[in-house]
Amino acid sequence: MSNPSTIYHLQFKESGESHYFGSLAAIYETFKPNEIGVALTTLWGYGITRVHPYENRKCIIRKGELHRKKGNRAR
Repeated sequence: MSNPSTIYHLQFKESGESHYFGSLAAIYETFKPNEIGVALTTLWGYGITRVHPYENRKCIIRKGELHRKKGNRAR
């Protein structure tokens, strides 16, 4: 198996809607800070980990790993 990639899971509390991103900054290309209730710099300072998700009244942001099957393409 290849090295896992970091993935961020954004879940809105009100709707239960989930979105997945490859970085914290990528979240802000889709949503505005007031939509999720937190600024990017705050998340960087918070230090989200697998066991330490970020939560506020609007959303939960979790950090995880995306595991992929190693491809068999000729290299």
